[in-house]
Amino acid sequence: MSRPRRALELTDKERRTLQMWVNAGKTENRMVKRAQTILLATSELSWDEICAQTALSRNNSLKWVRRFRAEGLDGLQDRPRAGRPARYSAEQKVAVMALACRPPPPGYSSWSQRHLAAVTGVSKSTVNRILGEAKIKPHKIAYWCGKSPDPEFAAKQAQIIGLYMDPPDNALVLAVDEKSQIQALDRSQPELPLAPQLPRRQTATYTRHGTVCLLAALAVHQGHVDGRCVQRHTHQEFLAFLKYLYRKYPYKQIHLICDNFSAHKHAAVKQWVCQRRRLTVHFTPTYACWLNQVEIWFNIFSRQVTKGGVWQSKQQLVQQIMYYIKDYNENRARPFNWTYTGKPLVA
Repeated sequence: MSRPRRALELTDKERRTLQMWVNAGKTENRMVKRAQTILLATSELSWDEICAQTALSRNNSLKWVRRFRAEGLDGLQDRPRAGRPARYSAEQKVAVMALACRPPPPGYSSWSQRHLAAVTGVSKSTVNRILGEAKIKPHKIAYWCGKSPDPEFAAKQAQIIGLYMDPPDNALVLAVDEKSQIQALDRSQPELPLAPQLPRRQTATYTRHGTVCLLAALAVHQGHVDGRCVQRHTHQEFLAFLKYLYRKYPYKQIHLICDNFSAHKHAAVKQWVCQRRRLTVHFTPTYACWLNQVEIWFNIFSRQVTKGGVWQSKQQLVQQIMYYIKDYNENRARPFNWTYTGKPLVA
């Protein structure tokens, strides 16, 4: 007769951790079986019953229980193995990394792992492992905003940031811009709706019903948006939009922030602005349209309206845009929080 098995004792923390490993859907199967073995070893089940539930052999189950008694949770991890001797030297690894960080040959824009393997003479899987260990990603590009060449950068950005943070009395600060080439796309077949584990699905083929340009003015300190859809975005449409804003706010000193698009600096626009005492236009520095807060709103608009939209006509697109602006003003409009806490930008 075999002697009775001594039940294993666990702390509350160890039991919670083991239960988490068992219940988590992404835990490796081998770790799940080891955790189940330890949890079952705390009961009065025999080794044969434990092995039947975990599908592990008796010797395997005993091994993990012994390791757990000696080392705790760390004992359930695989121990380091010697493995096969390294096929490639450290010098070869450095050569792969150095080549990946250099410009590719003429005719190529970036390195591929297959191309690096062909040049260095190592396998593609080895190149993948070397680059992964060094966290080198030649296929990725990160964009950053370069220094503006505008000689008046400091003065212009100071004016705009000053209007954001400390506007004059009785001033209305409007950030104005246009979003052009909004396409009214209709899919060739009905869209398949969202379902569990399935995204919305659309056909790659479509019918284009034309494009629309959205002129928008964000009231920086109130948060509401004035919008108008037009067929083109020339200086005539921009000037008409300015006249509309000027009439809408008759008792305010209007400060307009816009970028350096040619329609904004047209002679007819400049002449009209010069004749209006209540209107001052501030242009963002060159390559610095990100200073215009309406660009933040356009990003929200693109994600919630134009991305993945389906319209049977251009008029339907215009109606949806105007309805979105109306709903935004009534339910969501609020000033954007200023989160920059560093030093003011300098040229």
